[in-house]
Amino acid sequence: MNQTANNLTKVCIDLPNHWWLKGESFWAKPLGGDLYELQNVPFCAYGLNFGDTVRAVSASPELKPEILEVVERSGNQTLRVSFAIEREQQAPCIEHLQALGAEVERANATFVALNVPPDVDIDALLDHLDEQEEQGVLHFETCEERVPGSFDDRPNDAEE
Repeated sequence: MNQTANNLTKVCIDLPNHWWLKGESFWAKPLGGDLYELQNVPFCAYGLNFGDTVRAVSASPELKPEILEVVERSGNQTLRVSFAIEREQQAPCIEHLQALGAEVERANATFVALNVPPDVDIDALLDHLDEQEEQGVLHFETCEERVPGSFDDRPNDAEE
């Protein structure tokens, strides 16, 4: 198992139905047994959040442990934003989201994940994101579970 100086390790999930990536790995703090605390914001998975305690098991010592279930919710929520404007123009929106209490983790020039701690007014964040979406600045999604018992997106042929 790969560990860093901070005693973190990678855990993973397969996402065969996801629109962008077909799997995701997370930095996690080993808690003993098969339990881990997620230490980064998910960019693709649904139903997982920063700080959640998960159960993950490795099929063999050379493979990363795969997340099987959430054991305890952290209270954090995840939102994801895809900007329709250049990175240089995103600063005012990012700064406003941070002022409202969101923690921003960037994937690339146009895609960010937001961690929303439990003490933050998520309605104020959603209102701001709605306004920005109406202005054509961005698109966003909430990241609750999409398919019961899975961290994946719905299959392409699934109806809402």
